[in-house]
Amino acid sequence: MKKVVRPKKLEDITPKDSPVVEQQLETNVEAIKKELKDCNDVVFRSLVIENRKATVVYVDGLIDRASQELHGLQQLLTSIPIKNLTVEYLEQQILSVNHVLESTKIDELIKKVLEGNTILLVDQLEKALVLDVKGGQNRGVAEPETEASIRGPREGFTEQLGVNTSLIRKKIRSKHLKLVSKEIGAETKTGVVVMYMDNLAPENLVKEVFSRLDKIKIDGVLESGYIEEFIEDNPWSFFPQMQNTERPDTVAANLLEGRIIILVDGTPFALILPVSFWQFLQASEDYYQRFHISIFLRILRITFIFLALLLPAFYVAVTTYHQEMIPTNLLFSIAASREAIPFPVFIEALIMEIAFEALREAGVRLPKVVGQSVSILGALVIGQAAVEAGIVSAPMVIIVSMTGIASFTIPRFNMAISIRLLRFPMMVLGGSFGLLGIVLGSIVILTHLCKLTSLGIPYFSPLGPLNWSELKDVFIRAPWWALKKRPTEYVSGDVIRQKN
Repeated sequence: MKKVVRPKKLEDITPKDSPVVEQQLETNVEAIKKELKDCNDVVFRSLVIENRKATVVYVDGLIDRASQELHGLQQLLTSIPIKNLTVEYLEQQILSVNHVLESTKIDELIKKVLEGNTILLVDQLEKALVLDVKGGQNRGVAEPETEASIRGPREGFTEQLGVNTSLIRKKIRSKHLKLVSKEIGAETKTGVVVMYMDNLAPENLVKEVFSRLDKIKIDGVLESGYIEEFIEDNPWSFFPQMQNTERPDTVAANLLEGRIIILVDGTPFALILPVSFWQFLQASEDYYQRFHISIFLRILRITFIFLALLLPAFYVAVTTYHQEMIPTNLLFSIAASREAIPFPVFIEALIMEIAFEALREAGVRLPKVVGQSVSILGALVIGQAAVEAGIVSAPMVIIVSMTGIASFTIPRFNMAISIRLLRFPMMVLGGSFGLLGIVLGSIVILTHLCKLTSLGIPYFSPLGPLNWSELKDVFIRAPWWALKKRPTEYVSGDVIRQKN
């Protein structure tokens, strides 16, 4: 029996020779219909131009009907008669669409139709015209829901790639801002745009991003998270190695510091890389408020990230192994509250933490109107009922509540969820080895952070390796007049932010 050889690469599956546009209109239309068989949303509109048959092909719902009719069909049907009709004449004299392309390949025409363009085929012409009249129903620019800000711009990205790039271009009106388009996904043909400042972003980092994107071979990309998992340095790490954001002002600020942005069609979240650990503890409004307020808020966030990670583990370790560290009156109070509890402290903490995470997840998945009410009321009712039933103690409810509040102070959700996940192994170490286990777990996490990289850049910089001059925008936010230089880790060109 003959062995079947399966193609190993996507390009092996793609036909090498694409059929071309011929003079016979019926042949071209049949070729397109054959490829788009059973696609009932594809419309074939027949018309006559200068006694010649013509066909307009488009996908219903992906076009702007008003533009198509005003600048396309109406112009064709009311044009002045001419003896020698050519593609150039149609493009330059008849059609008033802003963007018109010529094409001679059927596969390319099908691709353009599925992207939302309209194609025009005319009998006896060996070229087709692609009219850019994309439209359809799209969400307008609105305030970002995941990155609320007290002070700052209120506009956020949408699912339209063109809208997102224009929002950034409005903020950075520089010739150095480069946008390079790519297409990823054998079936979805998802548009991806890489943005960077060519006078700031290191050339080797830009080449590395394109190299990693070119290696992605997948049937579809529906969100930027697909790309994030393919190109990150260490996929097994708990910590995010790219920042995602809905805010154009955040993207613009990172571009001006030499970082690279990846925008994906169909999602309002942009990817920022490379990043450091400290960026996830910074909010966009830190740079819009006076620096005194920003310093206080940053110190508060750094303090509470330790509480979010270590507070339950510390409580379990101290109450289980190190009771001598607790003041006498407090120890008596904790012992009295735990007198009727049937579980060890570790099991009690585990039950409460899992219940709290489940309530938080339920609040996110439920409709917004009832989600917050359910999560808040659920926590209050379940907590009080559990204490009265003697399942958990009142101090444990306080510890879990404080931990939950601490995790909410982390501005970036992907870092907050990482800290929430690491909380559980830290509790296991605290319950097994006491404070020694917490110290060992903290050393492992710190070592991992120091070894981790984002696009080859040290993840813990500028603290590891230490760079004293850049610490003024890590634990604190120095006044703008003191931030004269850009971060040298990301900038290869002009590092001076403030010119004399």
